[in-house]
Amino acid sequence: MTRNNPSSISDLINDAMRGKISRREVFRRGAALGISAAMLGPLAAMAQTPGASPAAESPESKAFFADQDALIKKIQGEPGKKLKMLSAVVGGKTPDEDKLWADEFKRLTGWELDLVHPTADYDQKLLAAFSSGEKYDLIYTNQDTVIRLQAQGGLNELTDKIKNSKILSNPTVIPPEERTKLIQIDDGKYFSAFQKFEGARMPTVRQDWIEKLGLEEPKTIDDFYNVMVAFRDKDPDGNGKADTYGLSMSGTYDIQPFMSGWGLIPGYKMVDGKRTIPYATEDAIPAYEWFAKLYKEKLLDPNFATNQTADMRNLFLHDRVGMVTYWDTWVGLFNNQRLAADPNTKFQAKGIPGAVGPDGKIVLNRGEPSVWTIPVMSGNVDTAFQFIEWWNTIPGIILGSLGIKDHDYTVSADGTYKLTKIGEEHGMDHGDPTPYNSNWHNPIGELPGIKPAQQISLKYGYLQQISPTWATDVQPILDEFGLKAMLGQMAAKDAITQMQSALKGKKAID
Repeated sequence: MTRNNPSSISDLINDAMRGKISRREVFRRGAALGISAAMLGPLAAMAQTPGASPAAESPESKAFFADQDALIKKIQGEPGKKLKMLSAVVGGKTPDEDKLWADEFKRLTGWELDLVHPTADYDQKLLAAFSSGEKYDLIYTNQDTVIRLQAQGGLNELTDKIKNSKILSNPTVIPPEERTKLIQIDDGKYFSAFQKFEGARMPTVRQDWIEKLGLEEPKTIDDFYNVMVAFRDKDPDGNGKADTYGLSMSGTYDIQPFMSGWGLIPGYKMVDGKRTIPYATEDAIPAYEWFAKLYKEKLLDPNFATNQTADMRNLFLHDRVGMVTYWDTWVGLFNNQRLAADPNTKFQAKGIPGAVGPDGKIVLNRGEPSVWTIPVMSGNVDTAFQFIEWWNTIPGIILGSLGIKDHDYTVSADGTYKLTKIGEEHGMDHGDPTPYNSNWHNPIGELPGIKPAQQISLKYGYLQQISPTWATDVQPILDEFGLKAMLGQMAAKDAITQMQSALKGKKAID
């Protein structure tokens, strides 16, 4: 129940943060407490912020909201602090929007943010920044890069800060089962913290085509083949032409949902104490032969080998292909984009599990965790870590998902959230489209189809084991010979032989 006469600023903050009161009520109660309008500005901005229903809160959830309130009060009580951030995903969609995003961050926290947001060649710019000694307080990256940077002594250890953080140690914020996926170096030390939930890459099908053609959801490799034949031959787009494909991909970027049908896993696998890569073993020969069959029979997009991910996405969105393999988040984004363009569309994307293997299991490739790191060059370690904690609060999640108030979304007097036209185009993704925090309840609503897809990720996702030189020494070899086999330019058996020879030459397998 809403308090009529809060006894303290803390009570007012609690009610504002939990969305119990309007902005007008914030000012009315604040005046009664003798709080100035200037002090009330940040609180009014919080009013009607979405959060968990108090009646439904667990003890852990209640603790989160209390700790969140305390953190926000501390941050807003220290205005003028400055942070410099390098990120590939956090911010606006254009340089002008990056400034708006940083301004919105300042409105919410009182802190200044120098946001550096490269639009291309992010990894190269990140490494160049380290080489040049450029000072950043926060850097967004993934676990593979964490290993490389820490090997150079470039990152601050965060072990104690993470363990002692009431926000990050709360199980409603980061599920305990997920903590094991955050990389630990040198006897369990942490040098990074989660930036967002990373799902798995999975087959995404045109469910409306499945239903139109009277098909069943594919489960086995043979099922997937038969569905692709129907997508090619039965005119699912209704234009009277046989001009649709069964499957499109971006090179070998994610073939794992189908490799699963032969019981293969991505990355390394230890066998009798030796490093092997299942994709480069004899067990993978029938899988590559299957892909070659798809390509020869024009079930597979003929340009798959040179596609960028945007190319396959465009084919899917424009009724040219019935299935792609991509991130679970894109199930929702596909649906959202088509609905935004045409609210009456029949288009329906659906994420489905991959092919069942000989052992009855399904294995999808879980994304490397996206993380925040604090480089040793930072002169604001404590402030940077407070940002990481704030990023996991409800206001932080709103900024990372919905985006910039009155630009990406609006809030009416009755507390109703609505995306603007620009916000619809941005798809509620400003760096944190899929937060871990279970206390977050999106006031706009979830993107259509994203929740079931994320459940598939959690059930079947597997985090591959790779080396620090995987991207430079291993993946190019798998791509080169895998594509030759898939395109029919080389017999699959010969491609595997060449893969193994090249990988041994790089000392990548034993």
